[in-house]
Amino acid sequence: MKILIIEDDLETAAYLSKAFREAGITVDQASDGDSGFFLASENSYDALVVDRMLPKRDGLSIISELRARGDDTPVLILSALGQVDDRVTGLRAGGDDYLTKPYAFSELLARIEILGRRKGSRSEQETTYRVGDLELDRLSHEVRRAGQQIPLQPREYRLLEYLMKNAGQVVTRTMLLEHVWDYHFDPQTNVIDVHISRLRSKIEKDFGEPLLRTVRGAGYMMKAGG
Repeated sequence: MKILIIEDDLETAAYLSKAFREAGITVDQASDGDSGFFLASENSYDALVVDRMLPKRDGLSIISELRARGDDTPVLILSALGQVDDRVTGLRAGGDDYLTKPYAFSELLARIEILGRRKGSRSEQETTYRVGDLELDRLSHEVRRAGQQIPLQPREYRLLEYLMKNAGQVVTRTMLLEHVWDYHFDPQTNVIDVHISRLRSKIEKDFGEPLLRTVRGAGYMMKAGG
């Protein structure tokens, strides 16, 4: 499980990061709203822990913008504001849970584990992935674009499935090696580049809009428009 903590109190953030890592959870950390929004936009997380009051960009605006972009990553809001109206405002902004300070870490951990399972459950239940006019059916393993069937080799299909599962977010080369090739080391080959090139040719040749994008220095992203 991988989460992002957006918290401007450095002591609190360090404590939470250490505690989550001890619980076996991978943690990224941001100390202001702008950097937190950037990380949340460019990476895939199982859940976000967002402080409501942040410098540069407040927590609720981060959540609202992510939801407007179609990002449904579960978000737990941390706040010293605990009145009913405060909690309702946070949930209506797109938060999935709301925890008032001070809190026990054991409760925070339990809530994050629940949110993480919720995202995993939703992802596993999806039988069709869509990006623009490209559609992948996980039951039949058929891929179509603009209604036209596109034949793929098994590895190409797994690569596209993983990219589409994480549509709108950067997928790194390390993520591809681990989830598509089952490598937990860098084989120092151009295997990813070769398969990306073949896949791009099949899903984009003779079609209009490019969907598979290279994010220089980061990885790849499936995205329609913009």
